[in-house]
Amino acid sequence: MTAKEIIFGLPERFKDGNESETGTFHFEIEGDGGGEFTVSVENGNCNVQEGLQGEADCVIRSTASDFEDAELGRVNKQMAVMMGKIKISNLGAMLKFISMFEEIAQD
Repeated sequence: MTAKEIIFGLPERFKDGNESETGTFHFEIEGDGGGEFTVSVENGNCNVQEGLQGEADCVIRSTASDFEDAELGRVNKQMAVMMGKIKISNLGAMLKFISMFEEIAQD
């Protein structure tokens, strides 16, 4: 699964009960399977589009392989951030973002 596929799969993993949450998140993912993406959360909906749209509440930067490793459970997400493999501009907004989504099911 590529970083792009993981990001475009976010609406399917969006949890019920987040109707009051809002936010715009930019993902800048370098390398094969990456790209630039905007994830918007508003009125209980999650939308993903290619490119950077609007002003972000949080910007997430990573290589595709590091992002995939963290999302697919091959490395600890917190360690990836602490080691600088995933850079986050607003930790508070990112923690809120993470809480809105189900983890990817591990085989």
